Amino acid sequence: MASYQIAPLARLVEQFERLPGIGHKSAQRLAYHVLGMAEADAQALAGSILEAREKIHYCKICCNLTDQELCPVCRDESRDKSVICVVEDPRDVTALERTQEFHALYHVLHGVISPLGGIGPDQLCIKELLARVNAGGVEEVIMATNPTVEGEATAMYISRLLKPLGVRVTRLAYGIPVGGDLEYADEVTLSRAIEGRSEI
Repeated sequence: MASYQIAPLARLVEQFERLPGIGHKSAQRLAYHVLGMAEADAQALAGSILEAREKIHYCKICCNLTDQELCPVCRDESRDKSVICVVEDPRDVTALERTQEFHALYHVLHGVISPLGGIGPDQLCIKELLARVNAGGVEEVIMATNPTVEGEATAMYISRLLKPLGVRVTRLAYGIPVGGDLEYADEVTLSRAIEGRSEI
């Protein structure tokens, strides 16, 4: 007996399954939701996806995502141009901007060095960072890659490239989250918290 399957629905489920964090059940739920939408809403969803793919590209200075030549941070004249915070992903910029505490510039690598994942330095936006520092005016580069093995290795690799250029290279302090208990923190987090301590 042939299995019950509607080809366009199966293809839609398959596309949703390709998204990160979406399993088969969630993909089915999303597909059925889309089928239940008004046609105008479905068209708007499809249009938004295509428009984002078409119009969003890398900022020519910091490699963050933008729909213009420069991202809003690079366009902002009030930013401290002597400090660059290096992050792995555009989402990290969003997270740091939410704090409203950082008023300098960013540089987005779009990943980390991961030999097991087949990602080397050439696949990241490292040469663009070096070009910015070589252009002058940068005094400090803050390495804000995630505290993973790959994130640490990437920070160390980039800091070795930057040191001869005469800039100060610092590492974002990682520590105990607010509301967290010391007994549940791992050794790396605790040592980072001690290293990154500040005067009160």
